[in-house]
Formats: sequence, structure tokens, C-alpha cells
Amino acid sequence: MSQLTYRTAGESHGPALISLIEGMPSGVTIDATFVDAELHRRQGGYGRGARQRIESDRATFLSGLRHGETIGSPIAVQIANADSRLDDNEKTPPVFRPRPGHADLAGSIKWLTTDCRATLERASARETAARTAAGAIAQCLLRAFGIECFGFVRGALAATSSVAPTHATLSQLRIARDASEVYCPDVAASTAIVQSIHQAKIDKDTVGGVCEVHVFGVIPGLGSCASSDLRLDARLAGAVMGIQAFKSVEIGLGHEVARRTGSQVHDAIHFDGARTGESHLGFVRPTNNAGGLEGGMTNGMPIVVRGAMKPISTLLRALPSVDLRTHEPTQSQYERSDISAIGAASVVMQSVVAFEVARALREKFGGDSLGEMRANYEAFLTAARALGAPR
Repeated sequence: MSQLTYRTAGESHGPALISLIEGMPSGVTIDATFVDAELHRRQGGYGRGARQRIESDRATFLSGLRHGETIGSPIAVQIANADSRLDDNEKTPPVFRPRPGHADLAGSIKWLTTDCRATLERASARETAARTAAGAIAQCLLRAFGIECFGFVRGALAATSSVAPTHATLSQLRIARDASEVYCPDVAASTAIVQSIHQAKIDKDTVGGVCEVHVFGVIPGLGSCASSDLRLDARLAGAVMGIQAFKSVEIGLGHEVARRTGSQVHDAIHFDGARTGESHLGFVRPTNNAGGLEGGMTNGMPIVVRGAMKPISTLLRALPSVDLRTHEPTQSQYERSDISAIGAASVVMQSVVAFEVARALREKFGGDSLGEMRANYEAFLTAARALGAPR
């Protein structure tokens, strides 16, 4: 099976979260320490609530691995919930007053109930722990092909970082990001974001922000222009928009392309025969406004994806709402929540972007084992480098 997919199951206060990954080739070494480290990063960041002091997320592999390597069968990963109380009506009571900005109202109408509890339990961002695990496993596959992913917080409210990640600075940026309370590798911007979140807590408000993911080492030709559902840019956008609270996605320049002419947007193409060993195969660009994607396909430049997360919809101060039992005006019901989860969101975004890139890699090179997949990959590179060579 060369189609890489994943599904998740579980509720916020259920017994556990499950991630089921299918289509992973055999022979991939899964770095369990890295998977757990990504789960730990997802729990961190300034502005997180009390739930993160209760949970200590770790991945338990239930199937698909032998001696730490994939065996080609479905991979089932469990992340236990310490705060498991879904059936306790005192600790998880019915919710009749939907929160503006949350899935509460739409879900209650969809499932024809006045109790929002079932909706909010599955709509909760707690589910993203399972997606983080799937994305971390996908990154183990990508690393086997020299592909590295880097997600971070670009900014929040008025604070914006101007950092420009490159493959050469990746190690330093990871250190700077991980030293930041909000996962922003820019000290000045990081300090300003922390101050904004602190003020929001005083004001009983919440803060969103902008996350960004760069993927280095991706060769040209992943994705396709042959069908809309195979376009990698569309799939990346869908994956990011599928993260709870994300409301906008940009690739490369994003919205800025509408404010520039074609000569200011499109990345010139040059060829450097001394650099054919790099991911772009020698087809170098002085700029990367396209964000590594043209016509739904990778072009050898780093993939750059940006996503905007709205402020969390559960505020310490209630917002105007309606009691679903009576339709009378009331205030929204409070559920324990964060002031900001922008740092955690950047981890989740890195994971979902990584999984889509890994999915496209599997589709392009197939194979039941990593060795077979790598052989197909090397054969393609040999043929691609021969294009234009004297015959």
C-alpha cells in the first residue's frame, strides 16, 4: 500500500486518544523519543491552562512496529488521558449555553440536541495530540530522505518576527525556538507576545496568532497538476485549516501576491550545474515567493506555509449567548481552557504539514519497504538530473 493516511479517535475527557496510520512502508525507524518530545512540546507554551499540568502525554504503540521499526502494517498509537471523566455528569456536566466562536451551537443543531457536551468533547483541541503523534511518525519517514520540517510562531497581535529560516540556520533556529516561551525564535517578538498574553489574562481575554512551517530538502515533482485533489498546495491548505481555530492559510507570499505585479511575484529560474546534488537539482531561484509550490507541485525550493489561528473561544469572561433549552438570552458557559495556545498550534501545524508532504512522497515513490521506496527515489533523481544533459 503506497497511500499514506491517518485517522484519529477519542474525546477530550475520554479514556484515550488514538491515531491510526496506514500505508507506512516497512523498515522505517520510529524515534519514539522524538514522538514523545513533540507531544511534550504540544503541551507547552506560555498561556496554556491547567489541563497541561494534569496530562503527561506519551505515545504507546499498539501495533505496526517490531524492535522500533515499522513492519508495513497499520500503526496504532494511544495517548492516554489522565483527566478521563466523560461519563461523570458532575465533573463533565451538560452544556446548554454555547460559546461564541466554538463548535457548540452548530454541533448541537447538527445532532439535534440541546446539550453541547458531545460536540465540544470531540471538537476540543485535545484531539490534536493524536495528530501530533501521526505527524511525528511521518517526520521519521521524511528524515530518511533528508527532509526536515521546522514550525514556529511568526507573531501575535502587533508583534511579528522577521526571522527568515534557511536550511543552514535550522539548528540555531530550533534552539532559539525551544528557548522561547511561545516558540518564536526571535527574542524581541517572543517577549512582546508573552506580554500580550499576560495582559489578555488580566483582561480575561484570549490571544491567537500566526504560525509558520518550512520544509527543507523536498525535491521537485511531489503533488500533481493533473487533478485538483492531487495538488499539494490545496492539500496542505486543507490540512492546516483542519486544525482547530485556524481561519486562514497562506503559501509563500500568500495574500501579498494580490498587491504586486507578476514581475514582482514570480521566482526567476537559473541553472547551476555545480548544485545538482541539492534538492532543487540545480534549478536555483533567487527568491521563493511561491513557497516551494507551483502548479500544485513542489519545485525544489523550501515549502513555506503560514496559518492564522483565531483567539481561543473560551474566555474567562462570558460572552452573550442563548440557553438552548429556552432560547432566552444568557451568558456563555465556561469550560476550562487556555489564554493562548499559539505555541502548541505551531507544533500541530508542523505535524499536519509533515504528514501531507510524507503522503505525497509515498504517492510518488510507492514501494512496500523503505528500501524499495528509496530505490525508486534514487532512480527518479538519476533520470531528473539527466534531463538536458548532452546525449
